[in-house]
Amino acid sequence: MMDLGLQDKIALITGSARGLGRAIAEKLAAEKAKIVITDINDALAAATAEEISKKYRIETLALKHDVASEESTKEVIKTIVNKFTRIDTLVNNAGITRDARLMMMKQTDWDLVLRINLTGAFICSKLVSKQMLKQNSGSIVNIASVSGLMGNIGQANYSASKAGLIGLTKTTAREMAERGVNVNAVAPGFIQSDMTHVLSVEATDKLLAQVPMNRPGKPEDVADVVLFLVSDLAKYVTGQVINVDGGMVM
Repeated sequence: MMDLGLQDKIALITGSARGLGRAIAEKLAAEKAKIVITDINDALAAATAEEISKKYRIETLALKHDVASEESTKEVIKTIVNKFTRIDTLVNNAGITRDARLMMMKQTDWDLVLRINLTGAFICSKLVSKQMLKQNSGSIVNIASVSGLMGNIGQANYSASKAGLIGLTKTTAREMAERGVNVNAVAPGFIQSDMTHVLSVEATDKLLAQVPMNRPGKPEDVADVVLFLVSDLAKYVTGQVINVDGGMVM
């Protein structure tokens, strides 16, 4: 087995109590990274952390976390550094949707999606980067979306948040490159998840019609790319957006 350089590294994955975030956490745990599960649902985060710890025989930590709160994020980082002394990886995964056509979209839903998906990633990156710059090392991966590249009907707020996240990725990568911190983004396409399970058969078929590989992706497909980006294999990769979409955007 190839050594990816993750053993005993400290990886913080936001919104990772379930779904895509959990798949990413498990992928890194399999490489013996120490995993910090944060989520607004602290009970579920604790259960997930315990399950991952037992399954992969690694150390985990579960923390309640509102990514859009600077105070909450400061407390999370303080707790991690006090316990592990460092943070090697941040995956900004926490995100929500509140879909509606532009003319029907409530401003409260616009504000909420931007606050969690974009401002949350900004706050986490800003505060974690201070620790990484002290270390002169680290990796940040932002979970964007093909919606931020091509748009999607009914998702003006979500698409805007993910497009903004791509811009944040590129600027942060330029600012931090000379200090040994890599910053990249992954843009999933139609991935099987809690968000997509609620779609109608008609909506699902329309989405699949845009995918040349003619199937939805799995959370593990995205997690594999995240694993690459935070590993030693990607030491010379920064400022990139990697689509995981079955060819939806080319």
